[in-house]
Amino acid sequence: MSTTTVPTTPEVRPQETTKKAPISLTPTAITKVKEIMGQQTPVPAGLRVGVVGGGCSGFSYSMSFENASGLMDKVFDMDGLKVYVDATSVMYLNGCIVDYVETLEGAGFKFENPNVKSTCGCGSSFSV
Repeated sequence: MSTTTVPTTPEVRPQETTKKAPISLTPTAITKVKEIMGQQTPVPAGLRVGVVGGGCSGFSYSMSFENASGLMDKVFDMDGLKVYVDATSVMYLNGCIVDYVETLEGAGFKFENPNVKSTCGCGSSFSV
């Protein structure tokens, strides 16, 4: 009795997105972003985090909701939250941690960025 072997095709896998994100959001920040997104109509697809030119020290952070990724975006999944970072911002945000804090003075998102060399007096812009 002869045995026939059936040629197997290589397993087709979706494009892997296991690259480590240059930025991380704390569980508190992720929860707050999802809460705010849930109040939007229509509900956005994800959160864009980036660095833009401007401010007293040269750069400032930006956060906005997006419905789709852009051509040059890196997309990261953070506990079910899609985070879009454009290719230029990736290098400025490497190692950055975003948290959501509530204090007596107010509440908001706080960026802890190891790349920052100096900040301005108001704390809303930085230089690298």
